[in-house]
Amino acid sequence: MSVLTSPRGKVEVVHCRRTETQDIYCIKNLIRKFTQKLFGNLNIIYLLEKANLAITLHNDQEEIMAQATFLDYPNWNIATQDDWVSVFRELDSDIPCTPLNTLFMHLFVAVDEYSVGCCKEIIRTVFKAVLDLHFVFLIVPSCMSLGSTLITVFSQVGYVPSLTNDEDFAVHVCHRHNHYPQLHVRKARVEDHDDLMPIFLHHDTILKETYGEYFLAELIEAQDEENHAVVCEVEGVAVGFMSVCSQVNLELLHKCFDLAPFHGLCIPHQDDILEPPQEFSIHESSDSQLENSSEESQKIVKEPQEAVSLETRESIQRKGTEAAVEEALSPVTSENTGEVEDSEKLSQVSSMVYMGYYISHRSSLSVSLPEDTSSFRPIYKGASTAFCIQLFFIDEKYEARSLDFMNFVFHLFHDKDFCIVSVPHLTPEFVLIQSFVKVVPFNNCTLEQDLYVFHRAGLLKTIKIRLATLLDTPGVEKLVKTLMPCKSILEDLKQYNEARRDPDGTPLQVFVAEVAEQVVGIAVIRNEMDIEYIRSHYNIEDFIYFNHHQREEHGHLYHFVLNPIFRHYTKFFLKEILRLGYKSCLYYPVYPQVKEGKVQSPKAHSLTSALHYLVPVRPRRQIVYPLEKLGINAPSKEVSKDALSYALNHTNRKLSLEPKITVNAKIVVVGASNVGISFLETLVFCSHLKFSNLTLISTYGLPGKKLLGNEQRKFLANDHCYNDRDHELMSLCSWVNVVVAKMTAIDRAAKQVVVSREKVVLYDHLILCTGRQYQVPCPTEVDISLHPTNREVSNSCLRRYSGPIPCNHFTLNDEEDCLRALAWIKNNSITAEGNIIIYGNSIDTYTTVETLLSLGVRGSCIHLVQHPPTSIITCINDCAVEGAIEDALQAAGVNVYRDALLAQWNNGLYPDPIHTASFTTPTKPFQLPCSMFFSFLEKNVDYETFKAFNDACLVYDGRLVIDSNFHTNDIAIRAAGPLTKFSNRYYSNEWTHSNFNSKEIGFQLAAAMLKLFDPTLEPVTEPPADLDRLIPMYKGAKIKGGILPGSYHYLHVSKPAIPTPLEVQRAQSDFGSEIVTGNVKNGNYFRIHINKYRMVETITCLSKVPFPASNYIRLFGQHEQALNNLCARYEDGLVPDLYSYFTEPWCMALFHDRFIDLRKALHQILSSKEDEDLPSMEELARQIEDEEINLPEKPRNYLKRVFQETIYRPLVEKSILDYLHYNHYHLPMYAWPGII
Repeated sequence: MSVLTSPRGKVEVVHCRRTETQDIYCIKNLIRKFTQKLFGNLNIIYLLEKANLAITLHNDQEEIMAQATFLDYPNWNIATQDDWVSVFRELDSDIPCTPLNTLFMHLFVAVDEYSVGCCKEIIRTVFKAVLDLHFVFLIVPSCMSLGSTLITVFSQVGYVPSLTNDEDFAVHVCHRHNHYPQLHVRKARVEDHDDLMPIFLHHDTILKETYGEYFLAELIEAQDEENHAVVCEVEGVAVGFMSVCSQVNLELLHKCFDLAPFHGLCIPHQDDILEPPQEFSIHESSDSQLENSSEESQKIVKEPQEAVSLETRESIQRKGTEAAVEEALSPVTSENTGEVEDSEKLSQVSSMVYMGYYISHRSSLSVSLPEDTSSFRPIYKGASTAFCIQLFFIDEKYEARSLDFMNFVFHLFHDKDFCIVSVPHLTPEFVLIQSFVKVVPFNNCTLEQDLYVFHRAGLLKTIKIRLATLLDTPGVEKLVKTLMPCKSILEDLKQYNEARRDPDGTPLQVFVAEVAEQVVGIAVIRNEMDIEYIRSHYNIEDFIYFNHHQREEHGHLYHFVLNPIFRHYTKFFLKEILRLGYKSCLYYPVYPQVKEGKVQSPKAHSLTSALHYLVPVRPRRQIVYPLEKLGINAPSKEVSKDALSYALNHTNRKLSLEPKITVNAKIVVVGASNVGISFLETLVFCSHLKFSNLTLISTYGLPGKKLLGNEQRKFLANDHCYNDRDHELMSLCSWVNVVVAKMTAIDRAAKQVVVSREKVVLYDHLILCTGRQYQVPCPTEVDISLHPTNREVSNSCLRRYSGPIPCNHFTLNDEEDCLRALAWIKNNSITAEGNIIIYGNSIDTYTTVETLLSLGVRGSCIHLVQHPPTSIITCINDCAVEGAIEDALQAAGVNVYRDALLAQWNNGLYPDPIHTASFTTPTKPFQLPCSMFFSFLEKNVDYETFKAFNDACLVYDGRLVIDSNFHTNDIAIRAAGPLTKFSNRYYSNEWTHSNFNSKEIGFQLAAAMLKLFDPTLEPVTEPPADLDRLIPMYKGAKIKGGILPGSYHYLHVSKPAIPTPLEVQRAQSDFGSEIVTGNVKNGNYFRIHINKYRMVETITCLSKVPFPASNYIRLFGQHEQALNNLCARYEDGLVPDLYSYFTEPWCMALFHDRFIDLRKALHQILSSKEDEDLPSMEELARQIEDEEINLPEKPRNYLKRVFQETIYRPLVEKSILDYLHYNHYHLPMYAWPGII
């Protein structure tokens, strides 16, 4: 915020922000003829798409006061964008401009009255935002003066000719030191105390209270060879302070942090023990998929990184990594208090590669608990080569120049190469440590501090990015020799030097990062040849205007390697790739791990330490097209093809200088339920935030990794929240640490979760999403020889089974359980012989019966034993569907027993394994032989989970009690999903999260959490007292489906509601109407319930053939008129079959993922006042409803006539046509004016 004063004395408070799309209209209005003469006739949208930095100045009323746009190459065609440095060096050799420290102003507009103040404020903001920026150039025609505004900040340095004509252009420059200069740093003096204390007390008063009022002066006085205090000053006044010390507790750091990539912060010594002894074995993960030679392959917590190939994982070798570390961390010294001397120093730090660090310690696979908790740790004998920052603070006005301290403090310690600092992990990342490397903690680290490291060579500013040459080959080999994708990188480099393209003709580019004539980084990109598929399958238009980017401007990143010393130049490296490669966008795919033993990626992609500088792109929901019916009107093969699934990451020119807000808070999610996955998905896809401490605790890790086939998938019903493809498209393993273990306790005081084998996971925010599971039933233990009935037996459902779990007893809750059951069936010849008992009342009993039948089990060997119902509402709640299931069971020969209670296993003898099972009924008991026993009784909270809640004193009342904001009775612990219930103070015990869509619950939970971390959102405010007594209501559909006996494909979509029998619903006066086609006997049953507002409220499908369930789910919540006047057509007998009706070309737009955006746009038009003389259509409808106006005709006819005769119709038509035109690649079956 700044205050501007006009020449006439008027005052305006202005704020700076990044330019947004909605600013374009105002920017155009600020353009004058003089502006066009200075900058040319510009396409503002195109310019903003290609800009590296665009700044908007607005006042308190959100009125645009000024705007400026900056790019990393000059305008007016005075030089090519990849080769402008030589032109400007020749112009004035005293200006050491480089791509790192230079930007070019391509546009500036402002409100005339405040133009001078706005210009200075924008320039100051740019220098503050871009730390390495020193020069801003402005190029204008030589015949033009800068005017009274720009002349105040720019000075002329010379003239350059145009590349395209004979015209000359004047070059003007603006220097950092005139607007936001580097700070002068010196040793602290006692007299600085009075200047520093107000700044310090603004941040913290604890130290003053602990050590007294003059502790800072005492700290300054106590300086010696090992302790130094320095200040930065502005005009003789100290504005920042740093205390540094050469005494570092390396023993503690070695125990808590993985410092191997930095050689333990020690000088290499001949007695260092860097490798485990030969007898030391490294335990693999439970699925034997991880072969990670890092000493931390035994970590419980997996560090986040993208998926890796099998070849990649197998080739990681600690020996090579450590050799690189040794060579990299040789001493680097500096005598210069300014920039560090380049050549001879970098020669000693040339070959350590940051990518190796990430590979060794951030694998993509879930790591399970090892059998042996011991692990090898390197032992370093050399002297310490690190000093630490003990205390640091700086005035907020100068915070952006915090790094100015580093040159001076390294000069104070000639023999030290590393500067380290530890900060509480809840501390937001301040500017200083954004240039540091965050060190990975060991899993047993209990310090509440994050450790950051900075190498003195990181101060070098001579980094240069350029295209690779043949002479770079030795340097690249040295750089990547210890990395597993070494061979692939070198092959690409060779191919580039030989042909500049792949054998198939794909353009190939290789860039190297060079410092002091040594290669410190390499990147390999190709042209993105599949951009149509990317556009149609991923929401890249969340980040770019696609039509303003040429096809050849889209690049595909294959490899990215950068020495860790220069990690803070990663975004600069990416920016230079875009500039030098004439690209505007880069894409980096993360393929799933392994499918059928083969890596899915068609070409080798290396792990990239640049991943966290890219943004993950959300996948788009796809329409299931009836391709045969559409014929030539079907989408192109590039859009409709079934390609390999991958998660997409992206960057572009607009994002090259866009910082991410790092959130270091430890957010721990317990349970890989749909709620938990949705929560993590929402956080991960916040493109402007980087959550560095997301952890999932789950018994089997992330779901979807097994890629189950149809056999296993059919065991359980489907809620259509996520499938395997969805997990591949998200690649949560790239961003989330995974603890493969089970929660056994919660220590609220220490803020830690205890998992298997008494390991602990620390948290700041704990999210409980364990859900409820099928439990082992507890037999009533009655003796059936006494012929008891159910009346004489106490209900054992409330009792917990505590005996041994039989080996042939199965409760199916997830894909791992299904795999185990399938393996048992195959290994024990169950399909050929043996009786299977399925006990329960849920829909999963039916899907399991169908799966067993499809596996070849005879129907006569399957016994479906249904427990006495606890409600009059069945799991299907549709008599027609239930009748079809009963007929199918009877036809298959499946034995069905109703109202049966489990009495005994093996007649009360030892139950493992189960040979017989006895049941009581309302009439007489019975006994069944048993080879497998499936239990699907009512779901409940797992006992160990309940015990963890109870021991932690979390309020539990049948379920975990929460309030309307997901809070338990502990403010740091939230819970969501079927696990929970609302507090009794809401008087809504009928409503729980079980009544709602789990994916929506997870999203809303994340939205509530984001208010704590996202500064772009409104701050959290306490709701009014009366609203705090209301529970939130969610609108997403509840969905269930599966394959039922008789090979019926079943889908049921309904609104969230308290369960009510269908017959009772139909009897309600406001029920609405039903549209039913087909019948269950023919296997083409389709039912749609239209409510009284003529909205689709329920969908039920039962079909003998598969159908596009994802399409039909999109019908929920649509108005029947949007379905081509469905009710009227049905009443006229024009809709004999809904399955066929919804494969017609007209309805494809209904299934499109952006149809909801069209609906919102149309609603916005009809609710806005487009005509000054008339109220909006929405307001008009409200007036008619409230009888505020008298009509001579029917209200519907009146509204229709007003719509036809006013501006609303053309606006609506234009919006619809624009939607169809912009999405034509998905919807080619629609015609619009101009294509016929």
